[in-house]
Amino acid sequence: MARILSIDYGKKRTGIAVTDPLQIIANGLATVSTSELLSYLKDYLSREQVEKIIIGRPMQTNGQPSENLQRVEQFVNRWKKEMPDVPVEYVDERFTSVLAHQAIIDGGLRKKARQDKALVDKISATIILEDYLRSKNQRS
Repeated sequence: MARILSIDYGKKRTGIAVTDPLQIIANGLATVSTSELLSYLKDYLSREQVEKIIIGRPMQTNGQPSENLQRVEQFVNRWKKEMPDVPVEYVDERFTSVLAHQAIIDGGLRKKARQDKALVDKISATIILEDYLRSKNQRS
């Protein structure tokens, strides 16, 4: 089997998580500058088999699109043109940043580590991927 990769797309930084080849466990992979995301992913895919990419769809709590949704859609459209063999699926990402902050607190990390936005982005991508895997398992 190939891995599933998830993206928590941000204006400046993007968190990335990936499954193991058996698609059982989600792990944070990296946080990269959003301007370097496409080249990072192409490089990663040249080394690892990836079945699909899951990307967080940024929505407000009331269900309306957030201001970042347009940037996410532009990235997805560019990805589909440049890498059409690797499909992209959207997943609702509401509350992932809140959950990531809570996971950091629950993990007992010090205040300085809790302020590390790159860590929050990577954990958010992991939560998006875990949610996807959970819903996938419930459907099958």
